[in-house]
Amino acid sequence: MEKNIRIPGFLANGIASGIKTDGRKDLSLIFSTVPAQAAGVFTANRFKAAPVILNMERIKRGCAQAIVVNSGNANASTGDAGYEDACAMSRAVSKALEIEEDLVLVASTGVIGKKLPVEKILENMGRLVGGLSEAGLPSAEEGIMTTDRFPKIELRTITLEGKDITVCGIAKGAGMIEPNMATMLSFIMTDAKIDKDCLEGVFREEVERSFNAISVDGCMSTNDTAIIMANGFAKNDSIHEKSGGLPIFREALFDVMLSLAKSIVRDGEGATKLIEIVVEGAEGESDAKRVAYSVARSNLVKTAFFGEDPNWGRIISAIGSTGIALLPESVELYFEGIPLFSGGKGVEGNVKRLAEVMKKDSIGVLIRLGMGKKSCRMYTSDLSYEYVKINSLYTS
Repeated sequence: MEKNIRIPGFLANGIASGIKTDGRKDLSLIFSTVPAQAAGVFTANRFKAAPVILNMERIKRGCAQAIVVNSGNANASTGDAGYEDACAMSRAVSKALEIEEDLVLVASTGVIGKKLPVEKILENMGRLVGGLSEAGLPSAEEGIMTTDRFPKIELRTITLEGKDITVCGIAKGAGMIEPNMATMLSFIMTDAKIDKDCLEGVFREEVERSFNAISVDGCMSTNDTAIIMANGFAKNDSIHEKSGGLPIFREALFDVMLSLAKSIVRDGEGATKLIEIVVEGAEGESDAKRVAYSVARSNLVKTAFFGEDPNWGRIISAIGSTGIALLPESVELYFEGIPLFSGGKGVEGNVKRLAEVMKKDSIGVLIRLGMGKKSCRMYTSDLSYEYVKINSLYTS
């Protein structure tokens, strides 16, 4: 993993505290040396984990300084005791760093319904804080991983008015990936100086175009969390809604978040292919999303991609199941620019070309509805034998 990843004003660390029984790292900390502007997006699941509930309360002030994360235990569906454990984690960080407790955010990921072994976290807090360093982000990323096969870190640098600005993000996620907040844990750090309301607005908008545009298995987690902290170390003129630099910052932020989102799909439990679904020509944005999600969530479609079978009938069926008043003769379907369906029937003569396309590890699917001008883009993965194996044995 790349070690030379640094964001001015941020320190990080990740250690093994014993939550995971195999000795892997399971406790991470991200720390801004000064209070930072902050915003967050959280799961829409009604069974929200204790850390999510705590964070939703604290993020309202728009300021944070530390994020402590454990993996191996979700601290979800654990009642009042789980909430107290989340608070105990934040208190320990607050005391060790000598900062306000309300500036500490908490995240957990892992098995749902088991009591968090918070004593292991508290016992190791001194070691976690003592190991904070400018180069500690890869270690922190390792500490938030569960069934992930590889780490997910992205960094971009831009220049605004002669000031270099860094945007960096880490994420974890491979299963329980479904749109309607952020579909995993992700933490974005930047040294940009930016207006609080502007930061929240642009972050939520880019979540919709990245983390909320992916689906692996159609299962929404209880712990989904995406948080951004901006500490102002770049000393640029503050970015606001009318700033000329906002589009540049937005593009860097989107690039980081979309790259992380794609990595999550590529790392989907048992996944072998990344599938980009583009829907064009919809009458409304909601129609475009309904079609894209219907295709992305279809197990028949996903297994066909795993088997490298260009079974366009499954996609057409998924499109037609949305309830949208489509005209079948107006719908067109393409794989990597190769037509499969047009004028209400299949397009023949592309067997050899399609066979090559289906072997690729990244495949573009274009659906044209012929009804309007709205569009949607999302990413999904195939569904393999390995997904069943991983999830059938997850808690045993």
